[in-house]
Amino acid sequence: MLIAAATILVGFIVLIWSADLFVAGAASIAENMGMSPIIIGLTIVSLGTSAPEILVSITAALSGAGELAIGNAIGSNIANIGLVLGVTVLVAPLMVHPSCMRVELPTLLIVTLGAGILLIDGRLSMLDGSLMLAALGFILFQMVRSQSRDETLLEEAGEEPLPHLRPLRAWLTFFVGLAMLIASSRMLVWGAAEIAVGLGVSQLIIGLTIVAVGTSLPELAATIASALRGHTEIAVGNVIGSNLFNLLAVMAIPGLFKTMVLTPHVLDRDYAAMSIATLMLAAAIYIGRSRKVAPAGHSYVGRSMGVLLVSFYCLYYYWLYVTI
Repeated sequence: MLIAAATILVGFIVLIWSADLFVAGAASIAENMGMSPIIIGLTIVSLGTSAPEILVSITAALSGAGELAIGNAIGSNIANIGLVLGVTVLVAPLMVHPSCMRVELPTLLIVTLGAGILLIDGRLSMLDGSLMLAALGFILFQMVRSQSRDETLLEEAGEEPLPHLRPLRAWLTFFVGLAMLIASSRMLVWGAAEIAVGLGVSQLIIGLTIVAVGTSLPELAATIASALRGHTEIAVGNVIGSNLFNLLAVMAIPGLFKTMVLTPHVLDRDYAAMSIATLMLAAAIYIGRSRKVAPAGHSYVGRSMGVLLVSFYCLYYYWLYVTI
C-alpha cells in the first residue's frame, strides 16, 4: 500500500510536469510551422490540459482497468465544476461571455444528455466510443471556427502566455514530455489499481476520487491563473472544453478496446451527480445575466455560487462514502 501510494504521488507530479512539457513542445512546433498564436491558444494549449486524462484512460484500457478510466472521466467533470470552478469563483467572481452562453454551454448540456443516452443500456461499446469521438471532432471544428471570429476571446487568447522554443528544443521537449506522460500514466494506473485492491473498493471509486482529483489539478491551476489575470471568459471556457473532452474522448477510449459493462452506480449516482453539477453551472450562468454588475450580454457568477458548487462537491464525496 505504501509503495502504491508513493507511486501514485510520483505519478501525479510527473504527469502534471510532463503535460506542461508536452504542451510547450507542441505549441512551439506549431508556431515554428507558422500556425497563428491565437489558434494555438484555442486548440493545443486548451486541449493540452486534458492530456493527463487521455493518457491515463488509454493506459487503463490497455491494462484491463477500464472502470478506472470511466471513473476518471466522470469524476474529473464533477471535480472541474465543483472543485475547479467552485474554488475559482471564490477567488475571483467570473464574467461569462455571451458566446459561451450561445455555443459552448448548450453544447455541453447536449453532450451530457447524448452521452447519457448512449450509456443508458449499461454498456459502453465500440460503436458508442466511435460516436463520441466523431462528435468531439465535429464540435472542436465548430468551436475553433466560431471562437476565431470572436474579437473579445481573440484578444484574451492573444494575451495568454505561449512558449517560444527553437525547432530542435521544441521537438525534444515534445517527445520527452510525451514519453514521461506515458510512463507516469502507467505508474498512476498501477498504483491506483493496487490501492483499490488494498482498500477492497472498486477501480471505479479510485478513478472517481484519487485519479480524478489528481488529473484535474492542471485545470485548477490554469483556471485560477486565467481568472486572476482577468481572463474569465477563457477560465470558464477551459472547464467547459475539458468536460466535453472528458465525455467524448476520455470516457470513449475504453469502449474502443472492448465493450464495458457498467456497474449500476455509474449511471444512478455518478453520471447523475455530474449532470446535476452541469445543470447547476448552467442555471448560475443564465441567471447571472440579470445581474446589474455584468456588462451588456455577459453573465456574472459570484462567490455565493462558488460556495454552492464546493458544497455540492463535498456532498458528492459523502454520497460516495455511504454507497461504497
